[in-house]
Amino acid sequence: MQLAAKNQNLEQYFEAYSEWRTTLASGVTELKSWLQQQELSDTQVDQRLEHVLSTLRDDKLYVAFVAEFSRGKSELINAIFFANFGQRILPSSAGRTTMCPTEVQYEPGSKPSLRLLPIETRKSGTTITEFRGFPEEWQTLPLDTQSPDTMIEMLQHITEVKHVAREEAQTMGFHIAEEESQNGMRIAEDGLVEIPKWRHAIINIPHPLLEQGLVILDTPGLNALGAEPELTLNMLPSAHAVLFILAADAGVTKSDIDVWHDHIGVRKDSPNKGRLVVLNKIDGLWDELRNAEEVNREIERQIRDTAKHLAIPEHNIYPVSAQKALLGKVRKDSKVLERSRILALEEALGNEIVPAKREIVRDNISGDMEDIITAMRLIITQRLKNAYEHMDELGGLSGKNMDVIEHMMKKVKADKEVFEKSLQRFQATRSIFSQQTNVLYTHLNLKNLDSTIAHTKKDMETSMTTAGLKTSMDNFFKHAYATMEEAAKQAQEIKAMMEGVYKKFQEEHGLSDIKPSSFSVTRYLREIKRLQDKHDQYMKGVSLVFTEQRVLTRKFFESSVAKIRAIYKMANRDADNWLKTIMSPMESQVREHQVQLRRRLESIKRIHQASDTLEERVSELEQIRDGIRDQERNLESRVEAVLKVLNFDQGKSAAANKSA
Repeated sequence: MQLAAKNQNLEQYFEAYSEWRTTLASGVTELKSWLQQQELSDTQVDQRLEHVLSTLRDDKLYVAFVAEFSRGKSELINAIFFANFGQRILPSSAGRTTMCPTEVQYEPGSKPSLRLLPIETRKSGTTITEFRGFPEEWQTLPLDTQSPDTMIEMLQHITEVKHVAREEAQTMGFHIAEEESQNGMRIAEDGLVEIPKWRHAIINIPHPLLEQGLVILDTPGLNALGAEPELTLNMLPSAHAVLFILAADAGVTKSDIDVWHDHIGVRKDSPNKGRLVVLNKIDGLWDELRNAEEVNREIERQIRDTAKHLAIPEHNIYPVSAQKALLGKVRKDSKVLERSRILALEEALGNEIVPAKREIVRDNISGDMEDIITAMRLIITQRLKNAYEHMDELGGLSGKNMDVIEHMMKKVKADKEVFEKSLQRFQATRSIFSQQTNVLYTHLNLKNLDSTIAHTKKDMETSMTTAGLKTSMDNFFKHAYATMEEAAKQAQEIKAMMEGVYKKFQEEHGLSDIKPSSFSVTRYLREIKRLQDKHDQYMKGVSLVFTEQRVLTRKFFESSVAKIRAIYKMANRDADNWLKTIMSPMESQVREHQVQLRRRLESIKRIHQASDTLEERVSELEQIRDGIRDQERNLESRVEAVLKVLNFDQGKSAAANKSA
C-alpha cells in the first residue's frame, strides 16, 4: 500500500498543479461573465481576460532529459513515466539509441501517433518550430497503445540512421569527426558518414501526466546536441526542468562536463531554476562482496566528485538505478524499488518543476489581472463618487426657486461643454499617440530586421576568414540590442505623453488618479545578451576551414538569428497589447464621466419641468448608490477568489525563505 502511495507522488504533484490551473480558470471565467453583466467590461478588458484564459488552457510543462550517449536517459524516462505499460516503451539498450530529439506529449482530440521529420529538412534552413505548422512535411505513423509490443516496434524508428556522402552531411550542417576522440558524426566502415535518419520526432500518446500538459523531451547525445542548434539554444533553455544524467560506473567524463557547461548549467541571469543531476546506474556499484554500507560510501563519494566537477551543491544530485526502478515498478517489488532510489528523484522533480511552472504562469498573467482589477475598482469608485456628488447637488436644490434650478442647469450644461472641448483635445492627442506608436513599431519592425538579417548573411557568405565571420555575428547582435534599446526609449516617451494627458483630465474634471502602465523590454535585452554570450563562448578559439565556415554560418542563422527574430515577434505582440491597454483606463473614465454629466443634466431638467419631484430623484439616486455598493462588494469577493488561487503558495514560499 505504501508503495502505491509513493508511486503516485509525481502524479499527485501534477494533479495539484492541474487543479490549481482549472480552479484559477473557473474564477477568471466567472469574473469575466460578471463584468459583462454589470457593463463594467469593454473590448479591451474582454480580450485581456481571454488572453489569461488562453494562457491557462494552452499551458505546457516541459521536462528535458539530457546526457551523453549510453547514460540511460530513455530507461529513466521509461522508469518514471511509462512503467504502467509493463515493459520498456522508449528504445533503451546498450550503445546509441535515441538518435534524434524526441518529444513525448499528448494532443487532445488526436489519435496516438509517431511523427517524424526527415533529416533532409535541415537543407532548407527552416526551423523545427516552423515545420510544426507544415504537417505534410512529417511522416506520421499510427501507434497502438493497446499493444505495447507493436508500439515498441514502431518507436524503434527514432533509433534509425542513414549513411550519406561527406558533402551531403556537410550540406546539412553536420560536423564530421575525423578521429574517435572528436565530437561529430562518425565515418562508417563503407566510408560514408553516419547521420540520424530523422531530425525530430513527436510521440503523441495518452497518459495521465501528458494529458495534464507535461511534455517530455528526450535528447540524443553530445553529437546531436551540437548538430541541432535549435535544440540547444531554444528548446533546452525554455524547459521548465532539465535532468542531466551521468553514469555512476563511469563517473564524470570530459564530454559530460562539456555538455553541462555548454548547454545546461544554471547561469546567474537564467530564469530557469529546475536543474537536477541524476547519477544513474548505481546498481553497477552493487557488489555481493561488499556490504550495503560500503556501497553507500562509494555512492556518496561519487556524489561528492560530481558536485565538485559540476560546481553544484551535493543535494542537487540524485543517485538512482533506472533499470532497477523500472523492474521494481513492473514487478511491484517494493524492496527493489526502494533500493533504486527513484522515489526521491520523483519527489524532487515534482517539488522542483511544479512550483517553478506555477511561478512562470503567475508571472505571465499577473500583470493583466492586476491592470484589470485596478481599472474595475476605479470605475466603481468613480460611479460611487458621481452618485454622491449628484445627490449633494440635488440636495442643495431643496426649497430653492426656479431661478436657482435654472442657474444650476446652465452650470451643468457649461461643465458638459468644457468636457466636450477636452474630449476634442483628447482626440487630437490620439493623432500624436498614433505617430509615436508608428516610431515604436519602426524599431520593432520585422521587415527592417529581415533586411539586417539578409545583409548579415551576405557579409558572412562573402567573408573568407573566421575573424570576418565573428565580426558579422557581433555586428548583428549589437544591432539587435541597440534597436531594442531604442524601442525602450520610444515606449518611455509614449508613457510620459500619456501621463501628461491623464494628469490634465484629472485636474480639470476630477477623474480618478490613474497611472499608465510601462512597456519593459528588459527580458528581451537579457535574452539577446544570453544568446550572444552563448555564441561568444562557442566561438572562442574557433579557427575554421572554408567548408566549416559555411556550416557555422548556417548554424548561426538556424539558431541565434531565428531566436532573435522570435524575440522581436514577441516584442511586437507585447507592444500591441501594451498600446491597446495604455488608453483603456482613460477611455473608461471618460465614458463614465460623460454618462454622469448626461444624468445630472437630465435630473435637473426634469425637476425644472416639474415632471419629477426632487424627492423622487434623490430616492432613485439612493437606489443607484446602493446598487453600486453591491457591485463593489461583488467585485471584491470575485477578485479575492481569483487572487487567493493565483497567489496561494507565495505566502508559504515567503515564509520558507524567511526561516531559511
